Amino acid sequence: MARLSVRIRIVPQESRAKDRSMNIPPKSKHIPRATIQRLAIYVQVLENLARDGVEVVSSNPLAEACGVNGSQVRKDLAYFGEFGVRGVGYRVDALITAIKDALGVNREWRMALVGAGNLGRAILNHGDFRARGFIIVGVFDCDPFKIGEIMHGLEVRCTEDLPALAAQLNIEMGIITTPPERAQRAANHIVDAGISSILNYAPARIRVPDHVHVEYVDFFHHLYALAFGQMQEGRGL
Repeated sequence: MARLSVRIRIVPQESRAKDRSMNIPPKSKHIPRATIQRLAIYVQVLENLARDGVEVVSSNPLAEACGVNGSQVRKDLAYFGEFGVRGVGYRVDALITAIKDALGVNREWRMALVGAGNLGRAILNHGDFRARGFIIVGVFDCDPFKIGEIMHGLEVRCTEDLPALAAQLNIEMGIITTPPERAQRAANHIVDAGISSILNYAPARIRVPDHVHVEYVDFFHHLYALAFGQMQEGRGL
């Protein structure tokens, strides 16, 4: 990600009053998936700016740091309204809050982790999940040698218990970190529990009902892309 250099600016009180709020529903129900992904990047960059003490940023330097152009930033934000002050820019703290409102990450989300292997342990130990409001409240596995073990303060429960415990623990999302051959069974338990959002780390495609949203995190997809790019560069293409 490009390093962004921007001076700190103090926004006059009258300009702050004119800054628009993003805490409104989107103008369109059909937001491109790519826009949602870019909004997440904007938040990441904006949070880095806030840590550096930056108060105001315009669309062009923000876009440069995110690897897009200024018009793309303005277009993405326009799905949710009109924001910033002409000739001044966007207030960093307000824009972070606004984008989080738009993405629905201005609250806590309670999650179940299915798969208590090495990857599952790593995710449990990843502090950014909790810091960003994604709280793992239940760990499940089908391995009898893992059931009953305490991981990061949570007892590993049998995956078959997930449907019975989901409502009790108020679980809204599921994370699959099983081996690929067990991913579909894990997905079935998550769906049976009434959970309609799944983040799948297993290198396998899963079949779910239409109302269930699935996001895939497959490291090999990115490695394949890197390998191909380096091969093309070596060929001078």
